[in-house]
Amino acid sequence: MEQCDTPPSLSPHPPGGELVVSGAQLRARGLTSARVAQQCRDGGPWQVLLPGVYLLRPGPPTGRERLLAALLYAGRPAPSTGRSEHDGPYGEAMVTGLAALALHGFAAAPAVRALDAVDVLVGHTRRLRSTGWVRLVRGPAPPAPQQVTGLPVAPAGRAVADAVAGQDDPEAARRLLTEAVREGHCEPAALVRELDRARLLGRPHVLDAVDALLAEGRSLAESRLYTLVAAHRLPEPLWNVELRLPGGPRLGGVDAYWPDQAVAVELDTRVLAPGGGDGPPGAARREALERLGITVVHLTPRGLREAPDRQAVVVRTALMASADREPAAYLRVLPR
Repeated sequence: MEQCDTPPSLSPHPPGGELVVSGAQLRARGLTSARVAQQCRDGGPWQVLLPGVYLLRPGPPTGRERLLAALLYAGRPAPSTGRSEHDGPYGEAMVTGLAALALHGFAAAPAVRALDAVDVLVGHTRRLRSTGWVRLVRGPAPPAPQQVTGLPVAPAGRAVADAVAGQDDPEAARRLLTEAVREGHCEPAALVRELDRARLLGRPHVLDAVDALLAEGRSLAESRLYTLVAAHRLPEPLWNVELRLPGGPRLGGVDAYWPDQAVAVELDTRVLAPGGGDGPPGAARREALERLGITVVHLTPRGLREAPDRQAVVVRTALMASADREPAAYLRVLPR
């Protein structure tokens, strides 16, 4: 009897009706290894994309099918895990590197179909090897994946770090880092943490790009803070000043200060340069100011970009509440 070339109905059905399936999915439908091998013979209707991963049609795989195949290969459970199919077909595997950046919409990342390799992030204990066009990236603490077009994808900061780690072209790496910050894919602080985790800050071209991005990120955040004050008709503060006790120690700098209300605003880009000046670092500086009766409002660059109205309410509330507080200590205010 002639064999039917129509792909069988799969259970669980691949997401979105995709024709990329694993051997486990085929076995779940009762197909034997011999039947699968027959369907994948030369000139047959199916093909082997990766070990244990099949495309149920002839012809080259699309970019999405390459991603699905990579995830199915990297996510298959080890025999000792006891993982069930309820854990999903991809396990903890997620797309990272340039392929992930293409899914995140990076203009500097090539289309998936143009990539020589697809990077997939897996746990550091996995014993699988990179194969074909799948390159496994191991990490001791994989981040929680984001769902992009129905696929598990590493967050932008992690994907950028993994992409830069595999880049031999300094200019290409610089373009990825620049787009990550300028287009709002991730905050500078988060990106620097990922680069540091990947031990990439020792590369001169990466460090140069990061220095430029930190300065640019602070400038953008300060510009948004100026716009917020003007657009919401808040009282004009003293901008970018240093506070100190008369005859006493420096208390560090703040980005905006309303002396009549004893309210200060700090932007959290300071976490990238601990200390933020000559005063005590970070939380210690804020605590010192608050003990003196100064209300410190902590604003993030992301908040200023994505929810300026909400940030304005926070600042206005702090200014209005000053009338109900005890008078703050007198401080000297110096330009930074």
